[in-house]
Order: sequence, then C-alpha cells, then structure tokens
Amino acid sequence: MRFSSSFIKPVLGAAILSACGLSFAQKAGDLIGYVGVASINPSASISPLSSVGPAAATFGPVTAGATASIGKTNTTTLSALYMFTDNVGAEFTIGVPPTMTVDVQLTSGAHPGAATSKALFPSAVAKYLFNSPSDSVRPYLGLGITSTSFTSASANANDALVSKLAGTSVALSSSWNPVYSAGAVVHINDRWSLNGSINYVPMKTNSTFVGTGTTTTGTLTINPTEYVFRVGYKF
Repeated sequence: MRFSSSFIKPVLGAAILSACGLSFAQKAGDLIGYVGVASINPSASISPLSSVGPAAATFGPVTAGATASIGKTNTTTLSALYMFTDNVGAEFTIGVPPTMTVDVQLTSGAHPGAATSKALFPSAVAKYLFNSPSDSVRPYLGLGITSTSFTSASANANDALVSKLAGTSVALSSSWNPVYSAGAVVHINDRWSLNGSINYVPMKTNSTFVGTGTTTTGTLTINPTEYVFRVGYKF
C-alpha cells in the first residue's frame, strides 16, 4: 500500500505539533497535591530579659546577657497548589507540628533544653513558575504569609535554675509572618512531579516565663530557614 505525500505530510505535522504541545503539571486549572519532609533550621536569638516580682532582684543579674539557640528539627508536610494561569498559582501548606527545643546560655553557664514547645505554622504562598507547562523543569519564586502559634510549651523541670525561673508556666505569643520561597518542580510524567524549595520566615515571639517569685519576659527571634522536598500528584 502506498501513501501519497498529500496524506503523509499532514499526519507528520500533526504528530510534531502534538509532541511539541506535550503538557506536564502546573498549567491553568491544575490542582496538585504534595506530601514531603521539611528540615527546619532556626537562627535564634533572644532580647534582654526583664524580670518583675519579689525575686526579680535575684534573677535580674542571672539573666543579664542571656543568649538562646534552637536546634534543627524535621517534620512532615502536606500541601495543595492550584494554578490560576500557566505561570501563577497559590499553595496552602500544613505540617505535623515539630517540637522546638530552646537552649539558653546564662552567666551561670549553659542550660541545654531549657524549654520546649510545639510550633504550628500553616502558610499560604503565591508562586510564579518560570518556563511553560511543557518544560520538564520549572523554577519558581514565592511570597506568602504564615500564622505561627505555639502549644505545649514547658520548661525543663530537671534544671534547678530553669525550674525556678520558668517552672510555673512558659508562654510564646502567636504571630503573622511573611514567607519567602524559591524552588523548582521536576516533572516525572503528566501526573507525578518532584518539588524542592528553600523557604525563609522572619519570625519573632514574645516569651513569658513564670517561676518562683518572678515573671520574666523577652522577645525570642527564631528566623527559620526551611529545606523542603516533596512528591506531587496532579488530580
């Protein structure tokens, strides 16, 4: 059987156009769900502490010049990205609240694990994806907001000084904070993709420590950088 050129050329042209128009995820109207892990790396510091109460004269000199650090922690995240256009989308993310451990350095010495708290910070981030839906790799930039709250805050009862300073209660205030994000999506096929990002959140919380005969307050700066790796599925 022989095919005329008038038949072959349109068929080849259609095949080429179809290949060039191959579309992965992240195009207008797509909804992509993600599950992944996040490594949270705080850059912590604490403002000068102020104590009031009958024992303030005792604790004031002890807490002068206090410094704080928060160790790295990991958590699992879930998120959903909806694409309004081929390049602009919005992503909502929640995660299992990680436990943050605060180490404090006082004039009297180091106090590791002085306080712990679980942190919850769901976020909504607008993202601009570069390249087109037919590209296998799409870098992006994002800007959003997170609502940060802390639960189950407590002081280390096994540390005598910390217990006296904050053994009755520890409270960390909630706050709204910006989220700055940069990353890239790598497509596996039309449904599945990988997503890696770096997020920075300038974050502060007002800290209140109630102990034996004193209430001590200060501002704890956390400023975490998050390294996130996720697997996505387009619905």
